[in-house]
Amino acid sequence: MSLIEQILAARGLTGDKLAGFLNPDYETRHDPFLLPDMAAAVDRLVLARERQESITIYGDYDIDGLTASTVLVDAFESFGFESVEVFIPNRFVEGYGMTVDAVEKIAATGTKLIVTVDCGSLSETEIVRAAELGVDVIVTDHHNVAPVQPPAVAVINPKRLLQDFPDKYENYILKDKSERLYPFLDLPGVGVAFKLVQALQTRLDGLDAGQEKWLLDLVALGTVCDVVTLVDENRLHVYWGLKVLAKTRRPGLKALMAVARVEPASVNARSLGFGLGPRMNAAGRLETAQFSLDMLLADDGMLALEKAQQLDDMNRARRLEQDRIFQEAIKQAEEYIDDKVLVVSGTGWSHGIIGIVAAKLLEKYKKPTYVLEEMGDEAKGSARSYGDFSAADAIRASDDIITKGGGHKLAAGVTLPTANIAAFRQRVNQFYSDKKFTDQAKLLLPKADIVCDFDEINEQLIAEIEQLEPFGSGNPAPILQTVKVEVSHIRQMGDKGQHVKLTVEKNGVSLQMLAFNAPEHFFVGVGEYVDLWFEPNINEWQGRRTVEARLLHLEKNI
Repeated sequence: MSLIEQILAARGLTGDKLAGFLNPDYETRHDPFLLPDMAAAVDRLVLARERQESITIYGDYDIDGLTASTVLVDAFESFGFESVEVFIPNRFVEGYGMTVDAVEKIAATGTKLIVTVDCGSLSETEIVRAAELGVDVIVTDHHNVAPVQPPAVAVINPKRLLQDFPDKYENYILKDKSERLYPFLDLPGVGVAFKLVQALQTRLDGLDAGQEKWLLDLVALGTVCDVVTLVDENRLHVYWGLKVLAKTRRPGLKALMAVARVEPASVNARSLGFGLGPRMNAAGRLETAQFSLDMLLADDGMLALEKAQQLDDMNRARRLEQDRIFQEAIKQAEEYIDDKVLVVSGTGWSHGIIGIVAAKLLEKYKKPTYVLEEMGDEAKGSARSYGDFSAADAIRASDDIITKGGGHKLAAGVTLPTANIAAFRQRVNQFYSDKKFTDQAKLLLPKADIVCDFDEINEQLIAEIEQLEPFGSGNPAPILQTVKVEVSHIRQMGDKGQHVKLTVEKNGVSLQMLAFNAPEHFFVGVGEYVDLWFEPNINEWQGRRTVEARLLHLEKNI
């Protein structure tokens, strides 16, 4: 078998499954009315359209929430809703999700219906208050659900089916496709909002069948940046969404691609996750995500470019602030180098940025990490984890010494008295010890799809690998491994020599490999033999194309 055939076989992609994977058919999309409460939501929105009631879309400050909000704004306009506003909470004022204060402010504007996106599943108190004020609520969300749903008109959340029918799903996919249940449960918030649009198309005029595809540029952006699994319907949305994004009609996305130096014709999932996403997120991390929403909704090219440039400036400021916090956090982390779980804290560490710092510390130290901002008597933090250690469960094991907290296995948040930070550090480390984890760091190492030699790596292989795009969670870019290769040249780059470029050779064939911010053990000596894990790619420079690779991991072969 060829290398690409080996890669496909290793991923279980053969026969009809392969054809459907390589060329997702939009017509295979799932019936939106299989989602919980979808019919009730559509009925209420049809009534709102007949009455021309004032509607507020209650969004979120991350990209999933922002793109979902924009999807509904666009669709509602097409359906003929005349009074639609968007409320985006401020991370530093309201925080995540619905709040009673926000609901009361929205009700005071005359809104009769709130449609949430990417939030609301656990907002019983807020939804009860809305009802008291004469405001109905439709929840569209994808986060964890309550045992009993809040008293909304509808709670459209795929995770409800996982709660109600846990044995019928595996990895969020329905085992028996003949069952009348929604087949895929890992939709992001923007994906759920898009399914609402598809359902409304069956009852309202204004958005003809097929025209909803123009919303897929937003769906793709939100899906990739929310790091849900890129399989099943998510893959379908991103696959076609990237094609829409390449010819998007949105001045805001055109402008954002321009400032991010993303070529529309070659836009891919990596462009979204590392180019467009960080710039949009910067606004909510530093000030307010309203800047990003304004860019997405801009209908004038010059205004859109002004907003996109503003986001680019914010992203540069975010990176400078992030680097400052990261360097301070490293100094503190070294004091607790023997801890299995890192807990670091400091004043002036913006809690809009510390989540990224936690991820960088995890990468550097290979440990679950909590980073806290000390704000007087209170501290607020973000956690990042991996492997078997649940950041959220460790927080729940500290309930008696924290103010509040929760989240997911790999990412969580916590608020606690500043005086309890030391006790919290001890508690999460004890939680880790009690679990008796072993070999956790190995779980961070890349796993190769296949082992190969250099003479099989060429432009044709890279072109074939690109057919597996979009890459992301659940469908990572293929990783190749080559064993016992000789290092023939090493070059350090960067202002601190932090990057490395190796020339390695085996059986008379050489290949250059580049690693940015390389760990110390990547700086090997000429003549040494190593085993390598890498992703092949094409480097284009001054019209010349060469096959190179991104070095992911290196081990000496003695």
